[in-house]
Amino acid sequence: MSTLTELLRRADAARAALIERLAAEDTNCYRLFHGSVEGVPGLAIDRYGEQILAQTFHQPLSDAELEEIRAHYRQTLPELALVYNDRSDGNSRIRNALPLAEQAVAEQDVTIRENGVAFHYQARHKGQDPWLFLDLRAARRRVMQLAEGKSVLNLFSYTCGVGVAAAKAGASFVLNVDFAESSLSVGRANAKLNLLATRPRCLHSDVFAAVRQLSGIGQPDRVRGKKMPPFPKLEPRQFDLVFLDPPRYSKSPFGVVDLVNDYQALFKPALLATAPGGMLICCNNVAEVDGDAWLESLKRSAAKAGREVRSAEWIVPDEDFPSSDGKPPLKIVLLDV
Repeated sequence: MSTLTELLRRADAARAALIERLAAEDTNCYRLFHGSVEGVPGLAIDRYGEQILAQTFHQPLSDAELEEIRAHYRQTLPELALVYNDRSDGNSRIRNALPLAEQAVAEQDVTIRENGVAFHYQARHKGQDPWLFLDLRAARRRVMQLAEGKSVLNLFSYTCGVGVAAAKAGASFVLNVDFAESSLSVGRANAKLNLLATRPRCLHSDVFAAVRQLSGIGQPDRVRGKKMPPFPKLEPRQFDLVFLDPPRYSKSPFGVVDLVNDYQALFKPALLATAPGGMLICCNNVAEVDGDAWLESLKRSAAKAGREVRSAEWIVPDEDFPSSDGKPPLKIVLLDV
């Protein structure tokens, strides 16, 4: 037995109890192999419903390695089709071509389920990332536990996974905000897959422009003498639950997202858009950021804004995203503010 096959078998055994619990929650999408911790850095293998997605981020798989992976899952999950996306180029774009039959499978629209919520999934589409980030499952589960009867603001919503989950759980109002219309279109389709009493709203906008207006800070038409692109005009509004999940780094005319050096630029308006006594869930996916130090910086930023963090609850990713040191790269904290 080769080392790779043995590593895959160990990963299967480590997840057996979790997968049983997930099935009971009506979840059929999860990480099968987390290579950075389980022995092959840069290799991730995920189940998305009736498909398996293998992705490489450091170097491509050899033909022999890919066949070994296929052989393992033909034995353990024979009913599932496997798609391989090599994203080891510097820009993380998918670089490997597929045979026509496999390309058809990769472009197939599959319905997946998580915590009883249905989502669209395609292994290959116009973007590069999967339409549902599986390491955020624990956060979406927590949102569903809290959302009933509450107004929810989902910032950097991508395909609106958090917003659709909140609506499914009975939120009274949901607003998803993202700059990518293509992502929001998937989010709207996700909402239609589910029986929802409240249909989530999707706002196509730069998040800085939207959250500054919602918070009451305001977004000027000119910044440093430059006229800003048009943006939707919004009235100030506070929400019972705000979810903030920004990318590591991005730049727009309205502001710079920098999770290492300036999380506070987003945190302050998100905090002020949270109703007093409400909840703000913050995410930071940068591995080198220390969680405790980051939380302390959020508390200081809140105090400067005249708000108090009354309590903080860490939301830890499920066991299919193991951490070698107990400090997962994705840090999620629920703040009672």
